[in-house]
Amino acid sequence: MTGQRRVIARVLSAARDHPDVEEVYRRSNRVDARISLSTVYRTIKLFEANGFLERHNFGASRGRYEETARRHHDHLIDIESGRVIEFRNEEIERLQERVARDLGFSLVGHKLELYGVPIKRPRK
Repeated sequence: MTGQRRVIARVLSAARDHPDVEEVYRRSNRVDARISLSTVYRTIKLFEANGFLERHNFGASRGRYEETARRHHDHLIDIESGRVIEFRNEEIERLQERVARDLGFSLVGHKLELYGVPIKRPRK
């Protein structure tokens, strides 16, 4: 693995959000100014093809990336800010299994994306 790919891998590994390619480029370029946008595109494509990264579209936005999850989780996307919240809810997991079973299927995987806006709390 090249030094530039190692930098990009570290940037992705350190991300606590779900950056798009341009954000990965900005972060990587701050570490190594020789890293180009095209290098980031190629590296992300390579990492995704080899199963190290997952791409999410989250509606109409650009592709956003995260390391391939070791443990399943779902996403809630704030459509006002674009913030992505990862969560796991056992009740939802059981319900999805039941729905698949009731329809005559054994569930082998799923992806759940919820879209919302923050609830405005009245001021006191």
